[in-house]
Amino acid sequence: MRFYLTTHKRHWLRLTDEPLFLKSAHFDRAVKWDVAQGPYIIDSGGFMELKDKGTWTRTPRQYVDSLRHIWEHVGPYDWAAQQDWMCEDAIIHGGWFGGQYFIGTHLSVAEHQHRTVANFLELRSLAPELRIAPVVQGRKIQDYEHCLDLYDKAGVDLRAEPVVGLGSVCRLQSTSEGAAIVTAMAAHGLKLHGFGFKTLGLTKVGHLLASADSAAWSSHARRRPPLPGHRHKNCANCIDYAMHWRTRALNALPHWHQPALDTL
Repeated sequence: MRFYLTTHKRHWLRLTDEPLFLKSAHFDRAVKWDVAQGPYIIDSGGFMELKDKGTWTRTPRQYVDSLRHIWEHVGPYDWAAQQDWMCEDAIIHGGWFGGQYFIGTHLSVAEHQHRTVANFLELRSLAPELRIAPVVQGRKIQDYEHCLDLYDKAGVDLRAEPVVGLGSVCRLQSTSEGAAIVTAMAAHGLKLHGFGFKTLGLTKVGHLLASADSAAWSSHARRRPPLPGHRHKNCANCIDYAMHWRTRALNALPHWHQPALDTL
């Protein structure tokens, strides 16, 4: 499994050859482009888009144009996530969750799934040459199974895809429910990517994932003093801390997970 560090600092691409995970929006106002020294993937930024606006304001064509610019100036990425529709309660119903306000889409899980599949088909039609990964969405196991059926009926063989994103499990990934969803989807032979997986979630189901990403290092750093010799208030935006955290996180996993996890 390939483990990507999530960051909003796009210049890290020239500072490390470790795998990185960045949002496409971080490149929107780029004047100077940093050529990637290692593998990286692109997130569509769907969580914040739906959280703050309740819908997608960036069109598929605009997203494709952005992905082409990134590929041209930064170098080939492993893949880019589609513009999916998350199915967490906060995203759908809106309101205050964990101190953050969600506007809410006020649509059904089924509608989010239909829109997710339709978006993937449109993106692939607009840019068949780009490495755009489909995402399966749901709330319960049966929802995810239904999403697989939607892709199948649309003529998309998810088992043949290089990677399939597993959406809406970030807040469930360390729970038995989250583990059950990952297990059920992996049983279909999908090469899964786990969005926002922390160490506890990886300990449970990391062996079932092809890849995962995490920004947990940043929140971890905010609660601690900076590394020795560092003059900033904390290391929440510090590449040195992120790399130290990555090593500790991987070393903390069960021994039988570690060799594959840290292989690039």
